[in-house]
Amino acid sequence: MKKYVCVVCGWVYDPEVGDPEGGIAPGTAFEDIPDDWVCPLCGVGKDDFEVQED
Repeated sequence: MKKYVCVVCGWVYDPEVGDPEGGIAPGTAFEDIPDDWVCPLCGVGKDDFEVQED
């Protein structure tokens, strides 16, 4: 699964880790995160994330 990076603050969503504090279980693909989820670091929405290039 691809990682996604917040274009505002640089926080990386890693699907293998998820966002347990935000209610996102490990193994959850970015596409499967609810649309109302926000970046745990800066609070922006999913629209402000893009695929992290290797």
